[in-house]
Amino acid sequence: MARPNRSHEKRAELMPIVAQAFSELGYRKATTAELAARCGVQENILYRLWNDKKAMFAASIDYLYDATMQVWQGLIDQAEADPDGPTAAERILAYDAEHRGEKGFYKITFAALSETDDPDVLAALKSMYSRFTAFIEQQVGEHRATHDNKDMPETWAVTWAILGLATAADIGRETGLLDANKRKAMIAEVGRLLLEGRAK
Repeated sequence: MARPNRSHEKRAELMPIVAQAFSELGYRKATTAELAARCGVQENILYRLWNDKKAMFAASIDYLYDATMQVWQGLIDQAEADPDGPTAAERILAYDAEHRGEKGFYKITFAALSETDDPDVLAALKSMYSRFTAFIEQQVGEHRATHDNKDMPETWAVTWAILGLATAADIGRETGLLDANKRKAMIAEVGRLLLEGRAK
């Protein structure tokens, strides 16, 4: 009897380690030897799971989205269980203000932005941002539906402004120009203005 293919489970097991390595070392400095060492496997095991280092990096970009969505889905579930409490958008904003950048996975995005001349990396990055913007725009729209925010900018503009705010917080963390309290206040306060502010 043939042994079951457990590649999917093995990829899921190793992906957090691979993503953490890329977030710490960047794309170019993260050699497959280093990735294998961190995973506690031989390099050939990694190549059985992914075609090459670029495929591992693209998978890390996907993992960044999946890991974030797992947390955000829990916050949506809380909002649905407590319809009189904060909306899902408010809960996600509050969580992000408190925990933004803790695992350093945003560095994967920064590394990917420097590799957009590679069509495969660009495709993975575009896919991630497309899914993030669609999700955030949905939450902004649902929040707006429960509030009198008719004068707000278009939801797509608010969505990209929120993404920009998160990126600014990451830059502030990386450069040391914004301490934890300032990053938290910026995301919470400016984020609330974006959710509830008026264009006029």
